[in-house]
Amino acid sequence: MDSVAHLAFDTRVLIDQASQAGVKEENEDSIGIRVPEGELLTAKGVVAVIADGVSASEAGKEASECCVNNFLSDYYSTPDSWTVKTSGQKVLTALNRWLFGQSQRFLENRRGYISTMSTLIVKSRTGHIFHAGDSRIYRYRGDVLELLTHDHAIQVNPATRYLSRAMGLEINLDIDYRSFDVREGDVFVLSTDGIHDFLTTNDIKQSAADFFTGASDVADDLIQQALKVGSTDNLSCQFLKFESLASENQEDAYSKLAELPFPPDLSHGMVIDGYKVLDTIHASARSQLYVVKDSKDPDAPNLVMKTPSVNFDDDLAYIERFVMEPWVGKRVVSDHVVKIVEPERPRHFLYYLCEHVDGQTLGGWIKDNPQPDVRIVVEILEQIIKGVRAFHRKETLHQDLKPDNIVITQEGVVKIIDFGSCYVAGINEIESPIERDVVLGTADYSAPEYRIGKKANTQSDQFSLAIIAYEMLTGTHPFGEKYQTCQQYRDFSNLNYIPSFGLNPLVPIWVDGALKKALSVSQELRYGDVSEFLFDLSHPNKDFLKGIPMPLLERNPIRFWQGVSAVFAAALLASWLYFLNGT
Repeated sequence: MDSVAHLAFDTRVLIDQASQAGVKEENEDSIGIRVPEGELLTAKGVVAVIADGVSASEAGKEASECCVNNFLSDYYSTPDSWTVKTSGQKVLTALNRWLFGQSQRFLENRRGYISTMSTLIVKSRTGHIFHAGDSRIYRYRGDVLELLTHDHAIQVNPATRYLSRAMGLEINLDIDYRSFDVREGDVFVLSTDGIHDFLTTNDIKQSAADFFTGASDVADDLIQQALKVGSTDNLSCQFLKFESLASENQEDAYSKLAELPFPPDLSHGMVIDGYKVLDTIHASARSQLYVVKDSKDPDAPNLVMKTPSVNFDDDLAYIERFVMEPWVGKRVVSDHVVKIVEPERPRHFLYYLCEHVDGQTLGGWIKDNPQPDVRIVVEILEQIIKGVRAFHRKETLHQDLKPDNIVITQEGVVKIIDFGSCYVAGINEIESPIERDVVLGTADYSAPEYRIGKKANTQSDQFSLAIIAYEMLTGTHPFGEKYQTCQQYRDFSNLNYIPSFGLNPLVPIWVDGALKKALSVSQELRYGDVSEFLFDLSHPNKDFLKGIPMPLLERNPIRFWQGVSAVFAAALLASWLYFLNGT
């Protein structure tokens, strides 16, 4: 129940592919298709790759095989919280640099590990293409064949053509990416130039139409057609027909999400699946938190059990979001994020377990530490930011950063303890029959974009961090009580930022400058990354000191020390006169 399997689609795809050397002695083409099962199919989708090793290079065959095999392996190893675009681009960048590095063994780079590469990924109901070179991807829909890629080649003369882009050709990869909708019945055709350079578009369209109507061996037949008209290159093609992309209906979705019943309200001493309730931490209209201990293992540590509220036992959107919480928690790994714990025994109710963090919430710490040492505040923020960056590395936004969702242990370790409002980019790509539950963070700490309809990003979490930092230093909100009532961009723009050093004279001006920048109403004006925000909190940024009079010591050190000397001389003279008068 803690996977994305409940979001799965009934994806059925028919496949036919073939590759031949043709009139050449060696086949430097490479092809591959992977249709995973279960959660991997839902999170990553179906992948087809076709590559054509450059004949003029000395390692074309090795390059094309590397492109296909490594992509099919590495793409499915990327975090399933990442989007297809992020996963594909990171894998291709690493693969291209490896190929380019291998080519350095040759006298000329263009004679090394070079290959065209075209990749089709279908996840949920969206297709994604990554493309470099002159291999091609077509889509056949409604008796229309559409070329989805653009050849990266320069035709010098009728007999000579050079690739302008390819894998391994340059150290920096310039690859085409596009996404588009996929419908039931769509047929995709991937081919190398040994086929499409010798056959007409109508020939390829007819093969796609035949495959659409159920014909078999269309890939081999297309290769034979190209050979008959005089193809002089290696020949490879792939056909994929997506017969079913239908999402589950609400009834199917409910049956999967409701496999485990909601537990009843628990109290001290009750036991559920072998876990004994020791205390109730929190109970609200949405969920409950309990301290529990494995009753069958006296040496087991205390854990926290989170249970859903029975108020939502028929709310699919709520159940889906609850199920996603431990899924997110397992993937965001950091010493500063609470750890999800796998139950020792099968569950009979819907709940999840996490480590018990023995400590004080940051909200309690703020009350106990009015006007704290700025260095201590920065040290705490550094730990929070390390936890937040762990979310961001998995393309996940926390969306509910606030003092009550952060705990400081007795040893001084800071941990983020909640996943209830997280946004996961990779999951958001998966269509669902359920109208998803959108749980926004607490209004006092949420960035303006959540209320004005702009898309949230990592700068949104940064805004929340800046409010937390401001509150730690001053005990109050940077925009006052009016912030909660703002709904439009104009409302936020009319707010007045209250300088933190006006409330706490211990706050340096440059620290306030960093806070103000991170609290900009426009996302574009904030820091590009939370690590930059942290750096400016701990290192004076001269940009925040412009217009502020410099101390005399920095403006004119000679005059400063002359003044100090004069003061000391006057003091000595006064002391000497006092001594004389006294005697």
